Order: sequence, then structure tokens, then C-alpha cells
Amino acid sequence: MKLIRLSLLALCSIAGAAQAAPDPAPSPAPFPDQPALREIAAAVSADELRSTITRLVGFGTRHTASDTTSPTRGIGAARRWVQSRFTAISRDCGGCLQVATPSQTFTGPRLPQPTEVMDIVAVQRGTGDPQRVIVITGHLDSRVSDVMDVTSDAPGANDDASGVAALMEAARVLSKYKFRATLVYAALSGEEQGLYGGKVLVDHAKVEGWQVQADLNNDIVGNSHGQDGVHDNGTLRVFSEGTKAVETPAQAGKRRYNGGEVDSPSRNIARFMATLSERYLTNLRVQMVYRTDRYGRGGDQVPFLDAGIPAVRVTEAHEDYTRQHQDLRTEGGIAYGDTIDGVDFPYLAQVTRLNAVTLAAMANAPMPPKGVSIAGAVTPDTTVKWQAQAGVSGWRVWWRETTAPQWQHSRFVAGDATQLVLKNVVIDDWFFGVSAVSADGYESPVVFPGDPGAF
Repeated sequence: MKLIRLSLLALCSIAGAAQAAPDPAPSPAPFPDQPALREIAAAVSADELRSTITRLVGFGTRHTASDTTSPTRGIGAARRWVQSRFTAISRDCGGCLQVATPSQTFTGPRLPQPTEVMDIVAVQRGTGDPQRVIVITGHLDSRVSDVMDVTSDAPGANDDASGVAALMEAARVLSKYKFRATLVYAALSGEEQGLYGGKVLVDHAKVEGWQVQADLNNDIVGNSHGQDGVHDNGTLRVFSEGTKAVETPAQAGKRRYNGGEVDSPSRNIARFMATLSERYLTNLRVQMVYRTDRYGRGGDQVPFLDAGIPAVRVTEAHEDYTRQHQDLRTEGGIAYGDTIDGVDFPYLAQVTRLNAVTLAAMANAPMPPKGVSIAGAVTPDTTVKWQAQAGVSGWRVWWRETTAPQWQHSRFVAGDATQLVLKNVVIDDWFFGVSAVSADGYESPVVFPGDPGAF
């Protein structure tokens, strides 16, 4: 099947080349192989993931409003343990992680009493562009059937100790490398009570002056056996918003006329992840889902989107709802509850590999292009423009059919160029985008022209 797919891509490239004048010099291939990304993927350990989840489940409950003083039980003990693990990882890399604990106090329908919501955040500063930040998140808190029950055992092995384990393992592996941009690993609290942890981190990012390029929110990522009876350890869903939550009425009017409904920055991050998965992982396919989240449900990526920050939700392909938000019990021969025996650790390792590779690829690539625009009405050619940018050795102009899910054709432009004319590529018939390329071949996610696609 893979050979057939590659052949079809080759044919698409030939078809695209027939519609545009040849390059004056050969273009480098999109996304050249990066040995460091293969090393990173290989370093992820299923045993480390199991150890982390076992420890988190051992705190009994991690409900946001549970005990904060006990050394062995409740959200407080869990937070302190995660902080200690980040500190140990930092010690192993010579102090490369700065650990912070931003918090706010909230009340709400699911937090009737004022409650401190604290995130545990580890920051790995970039060496070239430290204010540009890529974030990975998962939520530390857990719950049972009654979201107000703060005392019953709520293991939360998959929801969402799996996401926290993934980000902590990514921190362990990636801390051994240096990157141009800053990486932030954040175990959030308060998700089950109202997505409060995401808000705490977004507000913290504003105070710190971070230019957040993306958030990869991992929530329920460790199970491969669905309640629908399907065992699928080779598919991962990535949810992404179609139009920006912060889009103005004027921007919406222009977008409705010219397109962009399927090309938000978040959606092009999902495409970026799908490309990396196909190149660097075996037996893990990204299923892009054109929704902000599962139907009628939410996650900690939403506060990022509400602040205008690109974000995706990473989730297993087939969920088992008997293991989510359930009291521990057995009824009708079905064992309910989010226990560790419901986690497929080889599958979780694959999910973690994709996250780690995505973080590394984004952090080593330049900032996504700014000022991308197109022109070419009533002409047979399309002109694509973008702004000059430091740290870029070249640009790749992409185009695809308006009904195609992935970018199909590309043309590379070296040096300080800020535009490209695509001869005989009619603007009416294609969607266009631009990615920035570093000297060592790392490429940013593609940016769609105008407000719909701007990072």
C-alpha cells in the first residue's frame, strides 16, 4: 500500500510540474530526512511511560479539589511528584529545564469553593529564537462519575495520565538536544472542572511574553481497544479547528468568499504531524479530524484557541467510554473505571514519538512565514508573496486542489526572495501556502494566505 501511495504522489508532482515553468535549478526535496528525528523517536521508552502512569495512578485520586497536603494522596501529592520528576530531568541535562508552578484561584459550577488550580511547567529555552514557544500539554487531574466527588478513587490512567506521561517522556528525551525555539512541557490541572489549567497556562504565557506557535494537547492517548470492538494500534486522531475562534466578522466575510475554512494554522499543524508520522514512524497513521474536538466535548486546547493561539487535540482513534469518567465497579460483566490495565503502552509510545518528533521539527524550523498573500485574478499565473525573515535559507511555495486534504505540489525558492510567480497555475483552481526552510532543511508548517492561515 505504501508503494502505491508513493507512486501516486510522484504522479501528482509530475502533473503539478506540467502546469508551471521548470525551476532554474533543482529544488531540494520537501522535508529531507533528519537523522536526529529518527534518534528522538527511537529513544522513547514504553517502560518509562508505564512507570509514570503507575506512579500517577498510585495517588488514588487527582481530582482538582482533592487533598493538597497529603504526601501520598490527591492532586497536591501528584503535582509535587511531577515537579520533582521535571527537576530530576533538568539535573540530568545540566539544568536545561526551568520549572515553574503558575496558578490561579477559581470558582465555578464544578468548583463551588475557591480552589487553587496549579500547572506544573518545565521550560527548555531555545538557543536561537527563545521567545518563540512550542507547547505540549496534558491534564493531571482525574474524576469519577460524579464530577464533584473529590474523595473516591479516580485512577485516571488514560484520562489523562497517558497525556501527562507522554509530555514527561518527551521532556526526558528532548532535554538531551538543543533547539532554536523554546519547548514547554506542561502538566495542567482543572481540566475536568472547566478547562481552567489551559487558561492558567495561556495567562502565564502572556506574562512571560511568549510567542506561542503551537500547543499539542494530548488527552486520552493510551488506549487502542475501542468500545466499538475495534482494536486499532495504528491510528491516532488529531483534531483541529477550521476557522479561528478569534476571527472578526470582516475576516469571516472575506474568508467565506475566497476560502480558508480548512486552512487555519491549527489545521496546517495537523497536516504537518501527518507528514512527520508517515516519514518517521512505522504503523502510525494520523487521522485528521476537521473539528476542534470530539462532538460536544472539549479539552485544554480550547483556551489556547480562544486566545488566538494555534492548537490541536491529540486523541486515540477508538475510545472506550466505560473507562472514562466512571466509578470503579463491575456491572453486567463489564469492569468500569479508568485503570492502568486499559493502557496499551506500545501504542502510547508511538503517540509519544510523534509528539516528540513534531516538537523537535517545529523547534528547529524557522518561524512560519508572515505576510503571506496571493494575487492573479484574470491572469493565467499566480503570484505568491511573503515577508522577509531572519534565519531562513529558503521558502517553499505549496499548492493543492481545493478539495485535497494534503498539500500536493511545491516549488522551492532560495535566499532572500519574497515572492514567486507560478506560471500557468491559475489562482481560481488551487489553494496556496508557504513554508520557511532552515539551512539544515527543517521546514515550518505551511501558512495559508491572509488572515485565515496566519500564525
